[in-house]
Amino acid sequence: MALLAILAALMLAVLITPPAHAAPGDDQEKTDFYFGGVITNKDEPVAGVVIGVEGDGFSAETETDAEGKWRLYVPKKATYTLIVDEDTLPDGVIIDPEQLPEGIEAVQGKTGEFEAEFGLTGTKIVNLFLGAGERLTTSFFDQLLNRTIGGINFGLLLGLASMGAALIYGTTRLSNFAHGEMVTWGGVAVVIVTSFWQLPLWLGIIVAIVAGGLLGWGLDAGIWRPLRKRGLGVVQLMIVSIGLSLALRYALQYLIGGATYQLPGASPAPMTFGPIRLSYIDLIGMAISLAVILGVALFLTRTRIGKATRAISDNPQLAAASGIDVDKVIRITWILAGVLAAASGILWAYFRPGVKWDMGMQMLLLMFAAITLGGLGSALGALVGSIIVGIAVEISTLWIPTDLKYASALAALIIVLLVRPQGLFGRKERLG
Repeated sequence: MALLAILAALMLAVLITPPAHAAPGDDQEKTDFYFGGVITNKDEPVAGVVIGVEGDGFSAETETDAEGKWRLYVPKKATYTLIVDEDTLPDGVIIDPEQLPEGIEAVQGKTGEFEAEFGLTGTKIVNLFLGAGERLTTSFFDQLLNRTIGGINFGLLLGLASMGAALIYGTTRLSNFAHGEMVTWGGVAVVIVTSFWQLPLWLGIIVAIVAGGLLGWGLDAGIWRPLRKRGLGVVQLMIVSIGLSLALRYALQYLIGGATYQLPGASPAPMTFGPIRLSYIDLIGMAISLAVILGVALFLTRTRIGKATRAISDNPQLAAASGIDVDKVIRITWILAGVLAAASGILWAYFRPGVKWDMGMQMLLLMFAAITLGGLGSALGALVGSIIVGIAVEISTLWIPTDLKYASALAALIIVLLVRPQGLFGRKERLG
C-alpha cells in the first residue's frame, strides 16, 4: 500500500511538472556560426516575434521564445540581412534605431531590416530594443524597380561570360562545361595577387585578365585542337569538357582552399537614387561590362578576325575553302573567351560577394540558359538572353524564396523555347 502511494505521488509530480522549454535554435541545423539575442520592449521580453536571416544564398527564420530570446544558425561568415516581421511586433513600436548593436546597420528605407556581419568570432549577439516610431515600408513598384536594375547589373556580368561561351560554341560546336571554372579562375587570380601576395588591386585585375587569356590559349592548344585533329565528335568533346570542369574545379580548391575570400573594397555602403540602391562598385561594374560588350561587338563586326569568326560560325567548311585559317581564328576565340570569363569572374566576385573555388559552377547553368534563350552560337543573343535571365532571377524574389530564384531563369527559358524553339536570335534548321 505504501509502495502504491509512492508511485502515485511520483506520477502526480510528473504530471504537474511544467515541460522544459526548447533552447533557442534547437529547431535548426546547428553550425559554428549564428546570430542570437533578445528582443525587449520597456525592459520586458517580447515573445512570438518572427525574425529571419538572408544572405549568400541562404535563408532561415525563427520566433522569439517566452523570454524574448532567439537564435539563427548560418552556414558561414558573411554579410547577412536580419529581417524582423513587424506584423508580429506589438502595435505602435519599431526596432529602436538608436540602440542597434555595433556592426548592425538599418537598411535604407526600412525599419525592420538590418545588415549584419560577424566580428572575429563565429557568434554575433544582436539584442534589439523596441521603441515608439513609424514603420517604413517600400512600395511594390519601388521594389520592382530596384530589383530590375539589380537584374540588369547581374545580366551584364553574366553576359560577359555567356558571350565567350557562345563564341566557342559558334566556332567549334562545343558546349564547354568547363566555362564556369574559367570564370572562377579570374576571381582566384585576383585573390592570389591581392590576398596571398599583398599586391595592389589594379595589378591583380591586370594579372587576372592576362591569366584568363592564357588559360583559354592553353586549353585550346593543349586539349581542344589535338582532339579536333583526331576527329572526335561533339558528344565526346562535351564529355571531355565535363571531366575537365571537375579537374579544374578541384585544382582551384587545392590552390586556395575551401574558404571564401573577399576582394579589396567588397560590400561598400550602397548609394540611394530614389528607390534604387547601388554601390559605387555596382556602377563601375555596369560601366565596365557595357564598355567590354561594346568592344566585343565592334571586334566582331568591324575587324577581319571578327568577320572571320562569324563566317566560321555560319559555315566552317566554306570559311576554310575561302582561305580563312580556321584553327587560328578558333585559337583567338578561345583567348577572347578566357579574357571575358576572367572579367566576369572579377565582377561576379564583387556581386556575390566573395571568391570561392566553386563559384563559377553557380553561373554555368545560367550561362547555358542565356545562350539557349538568345540562340545557340549568337554572341548578341547570349547577351540579350543574359539580361533576360538576370532580370528574371532578381525580380522573382518578390514572389518566391531567395533559394529558388535561379529556377525562375530556367522557367523563363522553357517558356521562350515553347514559343520560339530556335531562341530569340537563332535560325530555324531542318532536321532529317
